[in-house]
Amino acid sequence: MKGTGELFPLSFHRCHLSGNILIQTKNLYKRFNGLTAVYDVNFELKEGEVAGIIGPNGAGKSTFFNLLTGFFPPSEGKILFMGQDITMVPSYHRVRMGLVRTFQLVSVFESLTALNNLVLAKIRFDKNYDSKSKFFFKDAHHAETVNACLEALKTVGISDRADVKTFELSYGDKRKLEIALALSLNPRILLLDEPLSGLSDVEINEVLDLIRLVKKNFTLILIEHKISRILDLVERLSVMHEGKLIAEGKPQEVLCDPLVRQVYWGREEVVCSLP
Repeated sequence: MKGTGELFPLSFHRCHLSGNILIQTKNLYKRFNGLTAVYDVNFELKEGEVAGIIGPNGAGKSTFFNLLTGFFPPSEGKILFMGQDITMVPSYHRVRMGLVRTFQLVSVFESLTALNNLVLAKIRFDKNYDSKSKFFFKDAHHAETVNACLEALKTVGISDRADVKTFELSYGDKRKLEIALALSLNPRILLLDEPLSGLSDVEINEVLDLIRLVKKNFTLILIEHKISRILDLVERLSVMHEGKLIAEGKPQEVLCDPLVRQVYWGREEVVCSLP
């Protein structure tokens, strides 16, 4: 894939990153009617890192993403972003601050073209957006905005589908569109929630190639069930189980942890060997 130079601002290129802590949670809890979905999670991510979060169904991974991105308020604990307490900051403000996510189920506007999906998001989360009336009544298709959105589509490999209505796209192309939408917002942290879910083998390989491309330019947190597919993508792996972080570290070492092996496969079912 070509053409990433204009899409990614130099300030976000990993060669310029300092390794400072970008986001941090302190004793984070989330309860739903007595059920604790996230339990005392302490997590941090440094600028330039690519981190993976795995765990069985119901482990609390997506709930944790929802807390980080402001879709849920925590029951207890704090969330710090670049040293600032954002625990109660609304989700749309977090997007403007640079916390941008994709969803387990693709979330795009089916009735719009691929290009207009990006244009809509780009304008809505622009730093100069100040009112709904201006948003709905001004011309959205400024050359600068459109060019940035076309560059995002080019990056994910679907620029030839820019004028196609989204409902006509394959599920794999919708996933690429969703990632393009996130990239067009120039995130400080890009959070991908099961980006391989529902894809064919060919589409999985295409999306993996895309993630390998963008990880050079962004700080990433990746949730994924297909563990073997992400081991060469992430530098650090965290494992959640019953709402808790039970292991964290280099991917191969984490997968050799006895508790992780028990949670996933049972003690006797996996022979673990470190490289």
